[in-house]
Amino acid sequence: MLNLTDLRQALAARGLTPATVVPESSAGRADEAGIRPARLEEGSALAWYPVGEPEPWPGPLAFLDGVQRSVLLAYAGSAPLVVAEVAAAVRQRCDRRLRTVLEERRLLAIARPAALAAAGDLPAGIRTVALPADEPAHPVRDLANASRAVDQARGELELAVGDRYRKGSDGWLVVDGSLTESPAWAADPRMLGVSKSHATLPFEGPELDRYLRLPCGHRSSIYAPATRSLTPIRQWALRLWPWEGKDVFHGLVRVDVAPANGTPAVADMLSRRLLAERAPLSTPDQRWDRLLYGIHSVETYLRAGGRPFG
Repeated sequence: MLNLTDLRQALAARGLTPATVVPESSAGRADEAGIRPARLEEGSALAWYPVGEPEPWPGPLAFLDGVQRSVLLAYAGSAPLVVAEVAAAVRQRCDRRLRTVLEERRLLAIARPAALAAAGDLPAGIRTVALPADEPAHPVRDLANASRAVDQARGELELAVGDRYRKGSDGWLVVDGSLTESPAWAADPRMLGVSKSHATLPFEGPELDRYLRLPCGHRSSIYAPATRSLTPIRQWALRLWPWEGKDVFHGLVRVDVAPANGTPAVADMLSRRLLAERAPLSTPDQRWDRLLYGIHSVETYLRAGGRPFG
């Protein structure tokens, strides 16, 4: 266990001020809301397509996801020092059983260089991440920069774990998030990204209304997202559960595939398989309506194995 009480006392002896507020970034990545108009690849107007009944995924199937958490440890003057853990894993299902095949974790201490220097020697296993120091220290800005650093560290770890898995397997790999994080992922015909976040939307006006009112068991037209010249992909929206009476985002996910898989027949097939992977209604997670069971399994595994912050 990483004993934060003892560490705070040690930092206090070095002139830092202990602190205990949990940064908002502990919940996960933060995305800016916006609209980036996409180019339709199917039909002349955005449409809804029924995909058919859920279809079990044949053969082995793997899931990749990561988690993060961070706490404010101390202040060196007005500069905050944050400690964080990021983790990523791949769990693979064979014969209806999920098992972890890859896992990596990292502990980070994040602060301005002067604050890291003031903290002195930290416990073994903690990597230091220096924040930009080109502007005067500002606690709010520095905490925001620390949040971005945690996001980046988690993303880098997910890429590393995913690439390691891919070197040893050419089976289907479902990623929690977008395939655009890697040119290799974006071109991989056996990878699929599923995004729960809709901060960035691909349409506006009447097309946005239609996109967000997608019925359960339907997918949207296939489209190419904007500004993806280095990592071109195809996307569509899929409604996993009915949204009426709830929220327009309820049960709505965005699916990423390589351009080679951006055909109506493949989109329908993959959508049917994803419907069969929905998390059960009893899943104790506020995002259950947009979760796949395998992704939930990875997150549960990673959180259960996290290094305690005491």
